[in-house]
Amino acid sequence: MNAGSHFHSFLGPDIEQFLAHKRSLGRRYDVEEKTLALFDDYLVKRRISTLREINPTLVDQFLRSRPRARPRSYNHLRCTLGRLSAYLVDRGKLACTPVKSPPRPSRYQRTPFIFDAVDARRLLAVAKSLPDKGGTIERGKTYYVVFAVLYGLGLRVGEACRLRIEDLDLERRLLVIRETKFYKSRLVPFGPKVEALLAEHLRRKQIRCPDGLSLDQPLFCLRGGRPINPGTVSQTFHQIIPRLNLTIPPGTSPPRLHDLRHSFAIGALTRWYRLGLDPQARLLALATFLGHVDVNSTAIYLTTTPTLLDQANRRFEAFATAALTGGPMA
Repeated sequence: MNAGSHFHSFLGPDIEQFLAHKRSLGRRYDVEEKTLALFDDYLVKRRISTLREINPTLVDQFLRSRPRARPRSYNHLRCTLGRLSAYLVDRGKLACTPVKSPPRPSRYQRTPFIFDAVDARRLLAVAKSLPDKGGTIERGKTYYVVFAVLYGLGLRVGEACRLRIEDLDLERRLLVIRETKFYKSRLVPFGPKVEALLAEHLRRKQIRCPDGLSLDQPLFCLRGGRPINPGTVSQTFHQIIPRLNLTIPPGTSPPRLHDLRHSFAIGALTRWYRLGLDPQARLLALATFLGHVDVNSTAIYLTTTPTLLDQANRRFEAFATAALTGGPMA
């Protein structure tokens, strides 16, 4: 076993190779690594020492030993084991996959809450009013900028929290996003409003550090110079939500932090409709901006909202009128 490995069973080296293979294809596989560590620990506790002992009965026993109330969570656990097994089959180490149990049917599909401009302004206003507590520094102003960047640029919260001073290029109005979900760095341009916001944030940091800022310092931090934690950002977001008195449409889930990213995508699509542009022709650009590996991943974010539906209807009506009258197509 390699020094520092998370895996201690006989299957550990194969799991390490499997993870390395997936990551070479551009996948982070951080959650999957934790899942496989659970299976590895199960093998150790059951004193399983050969591949012949990993059969459908053992796999089912492991799955039952990990309570998963939601079908999606259970299916992810099962799917991760299935992918590892398929990898071992492809390399001739297993004759067939031992993952035989079917996935659990899931009827639940979360409908995200889409923040419009009014909702977003209320969120930012409440965030800006947050008081400092404990050893935190400029808590309200920091969260104001963090939420503005998440909503205005569609970043993942982890991407925003990992930003360093060196990743901010005010001259070219660019953010360098490193260590993305798929290990692909990208450049995210921003407009003058975000530029002013980030420039002021950087100026405040410089005032607090008269000896100068190091380029590798976190762009967003609250305590002791450590980068702000994504979990802390999420907790703060959920503490703020009740104060916004949002109207949640029927069938829509309560707001989550990731809904700011959904809102960015919907906002972009809605603007294209209003400008008379072809949204489908620009989906690849949106996918690149969001850091997706393909357009199908972006399509998940494009939930239908009343505003978006209205814009689509107007586009169709213009097209239908032109078709019937022989006029130019919209």
